Amino acid sequence: MNRTKYNFSFSSLLVLVAGFFLFWEWLRPLEQITDTGSMYVFIVYTAFCFAVSFFVKNGWLKFFLKAAGLIFVIDYLFLPKFFLSSESIAQLFEELQLNFQVIQHAAWNEMTPIFRSLLFLTLLWLMSYLLHYWFLIANKFFLFVVLTIFYLAILDTFTVYVATFAIVRTVLIAFIALGLSRYLQLQDLSLPVDRNGRSFFRWMTPVTVIVLVAVGLGLLAPKLSPQWPDPVPFIQSTAGHVGFGEGSSVQKVGYGENDSTLGGSFIQDDTPVFEAYAKERLYWRIESKDVYTGKGWERSTQLEYVPLRTSSFRFQTFSINEVETTPSEATLRYSPESNLSKVPFPYGSSFIMAPNGANLFQDRITGMMEVETGEGNLINQSFTILYEDPSFNIDRLNQVSENDSPEIRNQYLQLPDTLPQRVRDLAAEIVKEEQTRYGKAKAIENYFSANGYTYQTEDVSTPEQGEDYVDQFLFETMVGYCDNFSTSMVVMLRSLDIPARWVKGFTGGELKPDQPSLPNGFHLYEITNNNAHSWVEVYFPGIGWVPFEPTSGFTNPTEFYQETSGEALTPDEPQESTEQQEELEEQTQPELEENTAEQEESSETLAGNDTGNGNVIWVMIVSAVFLFIGAVIGLMKRREIRDWYDKRRWANISRQMELDKGYLYVLDALAKRGYQRQKGQTLRQYARSIDEQMGINEMMELTLIYERYLYRKSDHDMDRDNLRHLFQKIIDQIFA
Repeated sequence: MNRTKYNFSFSSLLVLVAGFFLFWEWLRPLEQITDTGSMYVFIVYTAFCFAVSFFVKNGWLKFFLKAAGLIFVIDYLFLPKFFLSSESIAQLFEELQLNFQVIQHAAWNEMTPIFRSLLFLTLLWLMSYLLHYWFLIANKFFLFVVLTIFYLAILDTFTVYVATFAIVRTVLIAFIALGLSRYLQLQDLSLPVDRNGRSFFRWMTPVTVIVLVAVGLGLLAPKLSPQWPDPVPFIQSTAGHVGFGEGSSVQKVGYGENDSTLGGSFIQDDTPVFEAYAKERLYWRIESKDVYTGKGWERSTQLEYVPLRTSSFRFQTFSINEVETTPSEATLRYSPESNLSKVPFPYGSSFIMAPNGANLFQDRITGMMEVETGEGNLINQSFTILYEDPSFNIDRLNQVSENDSPEIRNQYLQLPDTLPQRVRDLAAEIVKEEQTRYGKAKAIENYFSANGYTYQTEDVSTPEQGEDYVDQFLFETMVGYCDNFSTSMVVMLRSLDIPARWVKGFTGGELKPDQPSLPNGFHLYEITNNNAHSWVEVYFPGIGWVPFEPTSGFTNPTEFYQETSGEALTPDEPQESTEQQEELEEQTQPELEENTAEQEESSETLAGNDTGNGNVIWVMIVSAVFLFIGAVIGLMKRREIRDWYDKRRWANISRQMELDKGYLYVLDALAKRGYQRQKGQTLRQYARSIDEQMGINEMMELTLIYERYLYRKSDHDMDRDNLRHLFQKIIDQIFA
């Protein structure tokens, strides 16, 4: 039976705590399979809502406490001013006004992060209320356990989230909580289960021991290997899902913020991201990361966006006074297919002209720049950037001191304690002939292309448990893409006490076939997801951060020169005469055009197949989800469905009012609702017991009429109206 109230007991508190930990399992995957950040804040708010629901009795006080907590979280995450200051309140109202306009136009993708977070926090608030009612008042714990297991199993099967330990935690928490829930049910029945404290522990001790033993045996028992191929690579490659995570799953190339687990293969994607009007191909920088974990990259500090009030860059990678530069400008315009919310920029950027209504924010540590526009998206939005194109003097780089500031050393020499010693030994071996920081950086940059390391995107391994990402690439696979090369260079430089950091963004793209009319020297480049790239920045005291390109097959667009020759050099580019270079280009151009045509034809064919397969798999997934939801609803509403079905049957029977069919239907309906006819019991005895239990007389009267019918085998002389009245009276009691 449902509970209308609950006692504030220790056992009920434990049930709610168990429910919170189960709900936590629903939140854990979001950081990995979505772009949700700062999950710890949402988890703390959820715990706060659960605590308020349990300890606070007054409904209005609960409302105000949870609302205050929601506003505090929004202020902490997004509003730079003091809590509830006039500036924060004004910004919050502006955000709400903008997003309500977005909702009116049904432009859901244009909602701002602050409003999406507000909706998510509201959902957590409502879930805390629902689960509190479900667990402690309605005492419906088992259904939520089943839903949690289904949820984790689906994520483990069809996404990159690995739910192995999540399932184990869920089973442990669930069965202990079910024991507690049963304990509360016995309390409701006024059974003597809680007369003293020892009763609770006598109940829970065997429950806990049995659950721990069962889970332990389940973990230690031998298990069959997977009987079907992993569906994640197929789903990602056909449905266009960008995946991150462990395992040999296939990812789709493109910019993403989650780099905590690198490795695995990916498929190409030529979806346009933005177009660039520039004089040359540029590397478009987005951000850098500084903490290497052995599996990937993370940030040592939280992003702190500062508004660019005058559109002047506060973030600089090198000292303009120490580096020769050439003033230039470039314009980027977002493509309609783009979903990039960052603003990439070239090296030396000093000023950006944004479209009307666009607000720019930049993190001073990583350089990442976000934009918020009144339109709600960046489609066809253009940004003109003024920049100082750098040319680094090699002689000057060779003369820098080795005295890095403590801040630089603390942040950019970090390495995990688990880094294998052979990585350090290899770095020392590569640079043993070099004396300067620039010489060491160049030696490591050139090491990969000179020693058979291959750039490829297919059949790329992911480190096993306990295996280092860089160590695996350097000594085992020697195959990978930009992340493998750039991460390995940063790690080896740091092992030599040379500050370095990992950088992400886009390469310069390709010239568009149909060039518009542009000022002299400018060209139109198209940058796609295929141009997402990572490279390395090395710190030189007095000069700043200098970009290097270790990936085999890629060329650093940054110029380096020596005063002795007066010629600009670019890494990985042979110094050939102009005539030799032109001759080589003439020889290779036909081959390149032929290969490009073949690749485009192949890509179009694969794209067509992928679209068809993607539609099929999405139909299957959506169908499975709807079937699952239907099954859950059917389980919850099974009694209502049964009553509806029985009423429909009775409506068909009552039209002809045949006594034999009607009487058998009544017997069946009574049996379904617990009024079972005992073995050896006559119809009259059974009818008498039904009348007594229901407080009626019609069942005995109807039974007597039925017995006369069985004797005569005819019902022509019966009063149909009276018969219908008797049946209806009993049916009303059955469905009451």
